[in-house]
Amino acid sequence: MEYLLKKGLFGEQSLTKVVGLYSNPSDAQAAAARARALPGMAPGQVRLLGPQDAKVSHRNFFGRSLEPEQRGIFKTIFRAHAVTGVAGAVLGLLLFLWLYRSGQPMIASSPLLAFISIVGFAITFGLLLGGLIALRPDHVQLITSVRSALAGGRWALVLHPTDADQTQAAKELLTATSAETLSTL
Repeated sequence: MEYLLKKGLFGEQSLTKVVGLYSNPSDAQAAAARARALPGMAPGQVRLLGPQDAKVSHRNFFGRSLEPEQRGIFKTIFRAHAVTGVAGAVLGLLLFLWLYRSGQPMIASSPLLAFISIVGFAITFGLLLGGLIALRPDHVQLITSVRSALAGGRWALVLHPTDADQTQAAKELLTATSAETLSTL
């Protein structure tokens, strides 16, 4: 399933973000060192943010720390819309064929208009679903929480695991420390 999501809908390597919020910078730095030692974890997958990163002058750094795969995001937008738009078209076509074969009077009286409207609305709803997937509302909530914590003088350890094993290891590592743990879906 993870393979289908990465190759089908998403263009990013890291679909999940795991964050640990710390009050003490030394605890955050110690956890970051342990996170870098996790199996398969590359240095770019571990980011430590401090209160200074919440300032306006560091906004670009903050954004790249939480969403480092800018190209992957654009691939996600394109793929999500393409896949869900095509899926909507196929489902709309199947719905039209089912209604046409069942002899629905409104469909049988003007099949071309019925086809255009049913398939058109199905494509539209598919593209809307693609937009929702590309927005990643779970990421927005996490980013808002991290920004609030940094503005409040806390430290954030942001981990970008690339598979389910790394995600589980990251959550276990943060749970074992004094961190408040947050993660995306």
